[in-house]
Parts: sequence; structure tokens; C-alpha cells
Amino acid sequence: MIGSGNGNGKLSGAVVAVAGAGGPAGRAALIRLAEAGAVVVASDADPARLAEAVDAARYAHGGATVTGDTVDLLDLAATKAWAERTEKDFGRLDGVVHLVGGWRGSASFTETDLADWDFLEKLLIRTVQHTSLAFHDALLRSDRGRYVLVSQSGAHKPIATNAAYNAGKAAAEAWTLALADSFRKAGGEDGPNAAAAILVIKALVHDAMRAERPTAKFAGFTDVKELAEAIAGVWERPATEVNGQRLWLTPQP
Repeated sequence: MIGSGNGNGKLSGAVVAVAGAGGPAGRAALIRLAEAGAVVVASDADPARLAEAVDAARYAHGGATVTGDTVDLLDLAATKAWAERTEKDFGRLDGVVHLVGGWRGSASFTETDLADWDFLEKLLIRTVQHTSLAFHDALLRSDRGRYVLVSQSGAHKPIATNAAYNAGKAAAEAWTLALADSFRKAGGEDGPNAAAAILVIKALVHDAMRAERPTAKFAGFTDVKELAEAIAGVWERPATEVNGQRLWLTPQP
């Protein structure tokens, strides 16, 4: 018997790892997944932020199993150890939600600092590579394995001042689609049992941002609670329907 929750859908009893769980989107995701009855295993590079996010999810859903683990996702061996430990501890592994983010921009295209690329490549791409490689086999062993990447619309319509960020997001999407192809091939004629899906947003907004800027419209922004709902929704759809798909939460450019 692993964990307990009040969910009765596809996430009930599922074990889901959330990478980059300490930010506002991570907090919302932990709460939503716990509400759905999942066992949630969260990681973040910031131990204090992670502890706060885990405590908030536990408080919101007292019967839920929510744990936190400080993992260096830039270390492939450490990421693999996290995946192996999670599957061993809970007996299964049904999902990875990638919420590791970061942003660097420039005043113009020619003023792009390539040090920003070095920074973003680690956060936006390397963490996707490591988590997907580390959790791939466990997700295939699951009857409902899902890998969920959160991307940004600029990957499809890059702008001069966001060259490094847009390119990083595009690369992360390409890597995730390659993961989806691996799941597809592993499934054979019956189709994939596991799925890798991409949720595309313009930008995120949360209550604290609205409080700081009460007159701002935040047009086209996705609320972190809405994102969390969309993340949970990936499990409610068949793997064949979401594998290798971009699920747009903002108008497609």
C-alpha cells in the first residue's frame, strides 16, 4: 500500500516525480497531484523552497504522501540514483513532470551574451536530458507512464531579444519528442504504453504576481493552477493520444 489520497482517477496511487518543484508552478503541481491521489516525489536545487512546497502540499491534503529530495539534476548519476531510489521505495514510477526553468534575455539580437546560453542550456536542456534518460525505463514499466515538459510559445516563434531562451526551449522540445518516439517504438503495434507530452504556455502568472501588479492584465498568461490542472489531465488521456503531442495552453503562433 503506497500513500493515500482522495483521487479516483488515473493518478490515484500513481507515483509522480516533479523536478523543479520549489517555484510557484511546482507548488501548484504538488498540490494538484496530491489532491488527485498521487504519491508525489519532489525535487529542487533549493532545499528551503523545496521544503516549503512539500509542506504546503502536505498541509493542503493531509492524507497524501509528498516527499522532497534535493537532487542535482545536472549530474546524470545523481538523477539516475533518484529515479532508482524512487522506484525502489514506492514499488513503481508513473510520471515525471519537468518544471525546471530559467530565463535570460538581451536588449537586442547582437547584444546576446553567450554566457546566457551556457546558463540556459544547463537548466532548460541538460535537466530534460538527464531526467528523461534516468526515468525512461521505469516509465515504460508503468501502465500509465507520463513525461510532461512545460515549454514556451517562443520556441515556435523566436524573437531577437530571446534568442538563447527560445533556442533552449526548442531543443528541449526536440529531445522530448525523441523520447516520445522511443515510447512509440517500445509499444509496437499496440501503440505506446507510456507518453511524453509538451504543454506550451506564453508565460505563467500566480497570486503573488497579481498582488504586486494589481493593474496588470497578464494577457495570454497561464495561471499556475491552470497549468497544474493541465499536467494532471495528461494522465486522464490515453497514451496514444498525448504521446509526442504539443498541448497548447496559449494560442498557437
